[in-house]
Amino acid sequence: MEKPLLVYCYDAYCGWCYGFSKVMTAVAETFKNDLNFEVLSGGMILPEKPVHIGISADYILKAIPNVEETTGVKFGSDFLWHIKNPDDSDWYPNSEKPAIALCIFKEYFPERAVEIASDLQYALHFEGRDLTDNEAYRHLLDKYSINSEIFYEKLNSEEYKDQAHYEFSLVSQLKVNGYPTVFIQTKESTFHMVARGYTSEEDLTERIRGVLGNAG
Repeated sequence: MEKPLLVYCYDAYCGWCYGFSKVMTAVAETFKNDLNFEVLSGGMILPEKPVHIGISADYILKAIPNVEETTGVKFGSDFLWHIKNPDDSDWYPNSEKPAIALCIFKEYFPERAVEIASDLQYALHFEGRDLTDNEAYRHLLDKYSINSEIFYEKLNSEEYKDQAHYEFSLVSQLKVNGYPTVFIQTKESTFHMVARGYTSEEDLTERIRGVLGNAG
């Protein structure tokens, strides 16, 4: 391996990952010359049949103050409307489509994987975009200068769906049972866990430096 690899296991629907976005963005900047970065979708919500947001809305609503207080992030009013008014919401959360979208964006800009994941989470948790809706991604196509016709062709293809499910299986093989989780891969089969659950930038930076110091 030319550089150690930071592997960030996340899910677009994970509120704690949304709160962790600023930490990961800062860490990616701090270690841009020392590490390569990969973001893997975990497939946190993959129901066999669609499940309405009403099932989880109460749990989410109770968790939000803790996430905001701990991480400093804010959930947007458009997102909160669906959580506070589940009976009127048309949301059926599913992790598959944002995972497929991430695979497509990473194909164009692998070096911006952390930024892309952050954008997807902001689209949901602040802007209140339904990530199961194809139109939820259109504004990001302008930001990343991606042809919309090509993007939507890929979004609906089996090839990229398979890529997303391959990521789900990789995260499972790493025995990740919660998000966010971060590893540093120093050798082919050597992974060092440096974060499980929300971790401050200071603590994560210290742990990464420790792993790199031992590896180097």
